[in-house]
Amino acid sequence: MAGFTTKVIAQASASASAGATIIFPIELTETSPLQMGAMSVLAGTSGSCILSTSNVRNSSGGVSISSTGPSSSNASFHVVGEPLYEYVISLPGSISIALAGSPTITMTIDALKAKCSSKLADGLIGILVDGDDDFTVGGTLNVGAGQTPGDYTGAFEVIVNYN
Repeated sequence: MAGFTTKVIAQASASASAGATIIFPIELTETSPLQMGAMSVLAGTSGSCILSTSNVRNSSGGVSISSTGPSSSNASFHVVGEPLYEYVISLPGSISIALAGSPTITMTIDALKAKCSSKLADGLIGILVDGDDDFTVGGTLNVGAGQTPGDYTGAFEVIVNYN
């Protein structure tokens, strides 16, 4: 008698759940511009003006900080979003500022740092404790020897995202 082969095919199924959570979109508003304040520089010696995230200025090299003229101020921002979520700040590597009326005469601000109210220390991560937070930005202005006197301006982009 010939052998019989039987195939048994078993199948099982289950249902699965699916879902999603929509959170508040994150929003960013500038509340104060970055202003390095007034200073002078020696004709033959370059230097820098360092503005901390707590609006404290120091200088190096041929730069002398002045207490007259425009005072310094940190760039300040207000963030709104989902309560208790962390957010990350992205700052540019440098900012170019140009002499009013002379776009080829420039200086750079680099070594940008941020300080979030929720963290109370320099860093690029904040917490939206009650759905909002604030942060300040400071940096280092690099001043060339004999830099042309006048008002310098520029713009920079700051980005925040949920962490």
